[in-house]
Amino acid sequence: MDVNGTVAEGFEPVREAFVRNFDTLGDRGAAVAVYRDGQKVVDLWGGTKDVDGTAPWERGTAQVVRSATKGVAAAVLLLLHQRGQLDLDAPVGHYWPEFKAQGKERVLVRHVLNHRAGLPVLDRPLTPQEALDPLRGPEALAGQALAWEPGTDHGYHALTYGWLVDELVRRVTGQGTGQWLASQITGPLGLDLWLGLPESEAGRVGRVGRVEGAEPAGGLRARPKRSVTEAYEDPASLTRRAFAAISPFPDQNDPAYRATALPATNAMATADGLARLYATLIGDTAGAGRLFTRLFTPETVELARAEESAGPDRVLVVGTRFGLGYMLHGSASPLLSPGSFGHPGRGGALGFADPETGIAFGYVTNGFRKTVTADPRAQGLVRAVRGVLDLQAPPGTSSGL
Repeated sequence: MDVNGTVAEGFEPVREAFVRNFDTLGDRGAAVAVYRDGQKVVDLWGGTKDVDGTAPWERGTAQVVRSATKGVAAAVLLLLHQRGQLDLDAPVGHYWPEFKAQGKERVLVRHVLNHRAGLPVLDRPLTPQEALDPLRGPEALAGQALAWEPGTDHGYHALTYGWLVDELVRRVTGQGTGQWLASQITGPLGLDLWLGLPESEAGRVGRVGRVEGAEPAGGLRARPKRSVTEAYEDPASLTRRAFAAISPFPDQNDPAYRATALPATNAMATADGLARLYATLIGDTAGAGRLFTRLFTPETVELARAEESAGPDRVLVVGTRFGLGYMLHGSASPLLSPGSFGHPGRGGALGFADPETGIAFGYVTNGFRKTVTADPRAQGLVRAVRGVLDLQAPPGTSSGL
């Protein structure tokens, strides 16, 4: 297995973990990037661009990152709040009057981000064709009744999160989330990350598909608990219905799907684009031959990672932790440390930042496994980073991770 790229001195264990992903965990094509205090210390890629192809993965190859998109979209809402354009404690209906129908006057912007809005499902799922229309999802949610009283409980808004975020951004700025992201964040930073893939970049994105691989020794549970399995199999459960808000789910290799902005599921990114976004959320960064000023103030970083929801998740069934728009470190989605914030993508991708250590991480792959929040390939890479930091800690101390 030929692995390309570089690692800084001391970060060699990350390269070893990356190679293991191909040797034993089923990776066909993937990349990982890590920044520390704004400087890139890991930049690796290998395998094939397409999960079912032979052309090599190259520097700049991108992939769909599925729900890791949610962390990207959260940055848009938090920046609008930071700039004084969006009040997190205002009712969603203040910005989107049609949303107030069906007793939703009490849903706050904050509830959208912390998965407490009570709107994880649609009574009538959208067809793939309807989902490509950016207006149909918000229209459906405006007429949807609540599954629980807003703010009283939490459950992962797997697909509806994207339509809620997108309509809020549109009502506040006049632009969709993908357009605002490109004009205000990814364009100015020169990030290889798109929400609504331009035709000019389509050739850089590989084909994705399912892969299998052995579970690592001492790794995470290979088989979900019976209650989780039953929830996914029950057509009437919130779990099954939340993931079926678009039914059947679109072909993620379809150019029309990739060109549409769905802020819950379909950002396209390189590992570097994902990692450098998180690096720039928490500090100044170097990239593309330039120095970029941090995006989030310290106060906004604390909003992102302060616990808003924790405990049994009404959709994912297992215990989850959320800040505002971000998953937090926990058993369902282990990150680097308790202070980390980010978001996994179902089946593989992961992006996060850890302000205490200055680490920002991005992993993308074209091979999706049967994982929802804690893919063993990404977890092996995170453990390798944690081990490096422990070894680099001064004698008699630890990295605190």
